[in-house]
Amino acid sequence: MSDTQQQRPTASDPPYAPRRPEPTGWVGFVVFAGVMLMMLGGFQAIEGLVAIFRDDYYLVTRDGLLLTMDLSAWGWTHLIIGLIAVGTGIGVLLGQTWARVVGIIIAVVSALANLAFLPAYPIWCTIIIAMDVLVIYALAVHGREVRY
Repeated sequence: MSDTQQQRPTASDPPYAPRRPEPTGWVGFVVFAGVMLMMLGGFQAIEGLVAIFRDDYYLVTRDGLLLTMDLSAWGWTHLIIGLIAVGTGIGVLLGQTWARVVGIIIAVVSALANLAFLPAYPIWCTIIIAMDVLVIYALAVHGREVRY
């Protein structure tokens, strides 16, 4: 049997009581998005800390990046995005509506920041962008279901 079946009203339920829709199997995808936001945020924060404390770790000159910024500035950008993403992921798991909106926004910002940082760390940034797209899809299409 599936957990997504409708419950039948009982004799104790008043006839005028509004029924909450039952969550579907897509709730797991929203939980995945919340966990991914926390994990991607942690990865972003680590990437930012590496850029702040070890400028020589990334093998690209400042002129090789899409936006010419010092790698320490990129590090702070990634650290801030990462910390916000971790907090937002916790909010998504708690079913908060604000977290869905902020989660979509932070995933878009994360994807754009990683697109600009692509010359410095191409494979890793491509993976992060792909995960950001999955998070955006899960929160935009199925995010409402986690509230129930």
